[in-house]
Amino acid sequence: MADLEAAAAESWEHEEKEGRHFLRFTRAQRLLHATLFTTFLGLAATGLPMRFSESVWARALASGVGGFGAILFFHKLCAVVLTLAFLIHVRDIFTRAFIHREKGIFWGANSMVASWKDVKDLLGHIRWFLGLGPRPQFDRYSYWEKFDYWAVFWGMVVIGFSGYAMWFAPFFAHFLPGWALNAVLVIHSEEGLLAILFIFSIHFINTHLRPDSFPMDMVIFTGMESEEEFKNRRPKEYQRLAAEGKLEARLAEAPGIWQLNFSRVVGFTAVAIGLLLLVLTLSAYF
Repeated sequence: MADLEAAAAESWEHEEKEGRHFLRFTRAQRLLHATLFTTFLGLAATGLPMRFSESVWARALASGVGGFGAILFFHKLCAVVLTLAFLIHVRDIFTRAFIHREKGIFWGANSMVASWKDVKDLLGHIRWFLGLGPRPQFDRYSYWEKFDYWAVFWGMVVIGFSGYAMWFAPFFAHFLPGWALNAVLVIHSEEGLLAILFIFSIHFINTHLRPDSFPMDMVIFTGMESEEEFKNRRPKEYQRLAAEGKLEARLAEAPGIWQLNFSRVVGFTAVAIGLLLLVLTLSAYF
């Protein structure tokens, strides 16, 4: 009984110390992101050895998993899972927008569609970096988060289509000329490499290695953020919700110790794998 009382007191003291927390991402959104980064890491870990098949590390990796045939199998498996997750997300967007008539999907403060404010925030951010102005007041999504989001759509169209065109070449040969089938090989390889280099460098820096998130941004894993983080990172959204009387509806329980530790393990593992693949990719050129 005394142990239970001590644990409850410790939990209460932890909550008081941490302050209020707010929900940023739902469980479905976190699950979608987990599927996205897991399959992307799988595609990178299997695609790079095929792209740089003459490298020592690529041959060693292929030998360890049963050859390049096995690597190709896992590459296709990750591609199918990622495609299904993408289609589910697109279906959810159109369901919310056109069936449930949810406002703000394609335009407004809660939309992922770029607006004039994002252009002003980008220019204001550059001025702030140079010490020429104040830091921009971001809303629910910053301009770089929107860029990352739409990069997935670009990748699914360009990299995804070219990949499936190679996979099912006899089918696509019925309505694509021969030169196009040759071109998709180059497009898939180069665009995939560009995506890997971007995610493992720019995206990691923007999300996890910037000063207010270093060494790891836990929000995408726990779904919750402290009130201080909310105010500092997205003051525009905080002020807007407070003015509309909707702030309290976003209150959530602080993430537990187990949840934070699990998120750290998953997050640091993903970043470590990404950075390792980035180093191996660069080593293949030099």
